[in-house]
Amino acid sequence: MREYLLVLFCTAAVTYLLTGPVRKFAIAAGAMPPVRARDVHREPTPRLGGIAMFGGLCAGILVASQLDNLSKVFSQGTDIRALLSGAGIMFLLGVLDDKWGVDALVKLGGQMIAAGVMVWQGVTVITLPVPGFGPVAVTPTQGMIISVTLVVVMVNAVNFIDGLDGLAGGMVCIAAMAFFLYSYRLWYGYTISDAAPAVLFSVLLIGMCLGFLAHNMHPARIFMGDSGSMMLGLMLAVAAISITGRVDPDLISNEAGSQTAAVHALVPIYIPLLLPLTVIALPLADLLLAVVRRTWAGQSPFAADKRHLHHRLLQVGHSHSRAVLIMYFWAALIAFGSVAFSVTNTGRTVVLTLAGLCLVGLVVLLTPWFRPRAPRAVQSFLPPRYRRHQSGPMAELSAKDKQLLGEAGRDPAVGSTAVGHQGEATGRR
Repeated sequence: MREYLLVLFCTAAVTYLLTGPVRKFAIAAGAMPPVRARDVHREPTPRLGGIAMFGGLCAGILVASQLDNLSKVFSQGTDIRALLSGAGIMFLLGVLDDKWGVDALVKLGGQMIAAGVMVWQGVTVITLPVPGFGPVAVTPTQGMIISVTLVVVMVNAVNFIDGLDGLAGGMVCIAAMAFFLYSYRLWYGYTISDAAPAVLFSVLLIGMCLGFLAHNMHPARIFMGDSGSMMLGLMLAVAAISITGRVDPDLISNEAGSQTAAVHALVPIYIPLLLPLTVIALPLADLLLAVVRRTWAGQSPFAADKRHLHHRLLQVGHSHSRAVLIMYFWAALIAFGSVAFSVTNTGRTVVLTLAGLCLVGLVVLLTPWFRPRAPRAVQSFLPPRYRRHQSGPMAELSAKDKQLLGEAGRDPAVGSTAVGHQGEATGRR
């Protein structure tokens, strides 16, 4: 675990440190497209954040290759080389799109090429563990089709949700954390060494996202752009594919006591494609809804609009930050709920807990007018939106504002608006 923490720290640190210079480079290079009608930010913001994330990825892989235990992942297979090849192609394609713009069909072709390169290097689905039948072998052609499809779906799912500050990076980070718990348990809990690449990929993803989110949370100073979002989606897909077909159900059955107990306790192990899809359930649902909506309207499935899930949260009255936190909550609930169900025999407890959390999430989702207020003792240290307002004409004035009005001999009811705005503006500075 210490080696994983070291890799995570190095990846996050390099990504964080590179993001500042990359932002300056993006501004100098003119990678600041004008604000479009479907955008929610108000002023042009530099893109190309994927450059910093790719630098963090390379740094994390370099550190991992020098560690005693993790270095075995490099010598036992070609997954690392395949990841770098696919991520490099996706990264270059995204940089071109962030700077000059690339046609949607050309991007789709580039995504398929990146996936094909990884399949050619051995990252492909070989068998599908099916309950009751055991591992079902697939032909090389079938494995290639499944692998390429999974890469394209995940890449576009992550790309579609990259519409609010910190949304895509945070949701991918949550998905990577859930997948890390899943794959780490397979490796160390059941001594399945073939799960080791997926564990490393998850750690790299977490580090890249955490390092970039420090610059990307609202209000964002830089966007990851397609160079970042497509690369994150590809890495999630590679983590899923690298573990699919390599988990021997017999090992789980021996550890659990019987095949029936194994099915009950470890459902995602028998269907490894299930968990990767659940950890991106919200982006995937948004992708499917967008395709159906645009096709039904006679438009191209790749035509951009302002009707994604995060846009709808803003339309019903949620603030930018609150919409992002709501998406985080539901992503974490689905992802970690799936992991919890896969590692415990007390399924009823998990279901009841998830049902309670779903109820809480629905209440928050359906009450956009609700604003939590902090205790009075700490209100002076918080932004105005978290303070409890008093009733009456002096409600919006601070004690300092009231004192100034008293010294000026003015009626608070007349001067409250102007001074209140002045005090609020001063607080923002």
